[in-house]
Amino acid sequence: MSFYSNLHSKIISFDQIESKRKDLEGKRIVFTNGCFDILHPGHVTYLAQARDLGDLLWIGVNSDTSVRRLKGESRPINSCEDRMLVLAGLSSVDFVSAFTEDTPLEILKKVKPSVHSKGGDYQVETLPEYQILKEMGADIQILPFVLGKSTTKILEKAKSPS
Repeated sequence: MSFYSNLHSKIISFDQIESKRKDLEGKRIVFTNGCFDILHPGHVTYLAQARDLGDLLWIGVNSDTSVRRLKGESRPINSCEDRMLVLAGLSSVDFVSAFTEDTPLEILKKVKPSVHSKGGDYQVETLPEYQILKEMGADIQILPFVLGKSTTKILEKAKSPS
């Protein structure tokens, strides 16, 4: 299999999640989610750390309409398809799927992770998905935030004159 076709095999449609999940029975699945609009070193570091928490890393990516609702009409910068392809190119990432809601509740019901990971700018009890993860018995891990690395900072820098 070529690297290119392997890249596309990591992108799992929402409708294919349950089937793929059955193939992974017994694996410790780590799940995280986000917009990942402009991939930066903070994302890459965080995703590598998340991958180390289990056997594989599955990322839920907010759809374009979801990103617009969460971040405003000027976002996303990159399309959902492009964001998923870039994430699939990372060695730490095993699977990527898009979801249309603002929170990952429905995709979590399908992926059924052993571990749910979020960056250090979140708190466990305030996660919208906290209750469903608790019911699933999933471990919730908050990983250190990489200071100074954010999409917002990149966009601010791009807009400011040199």
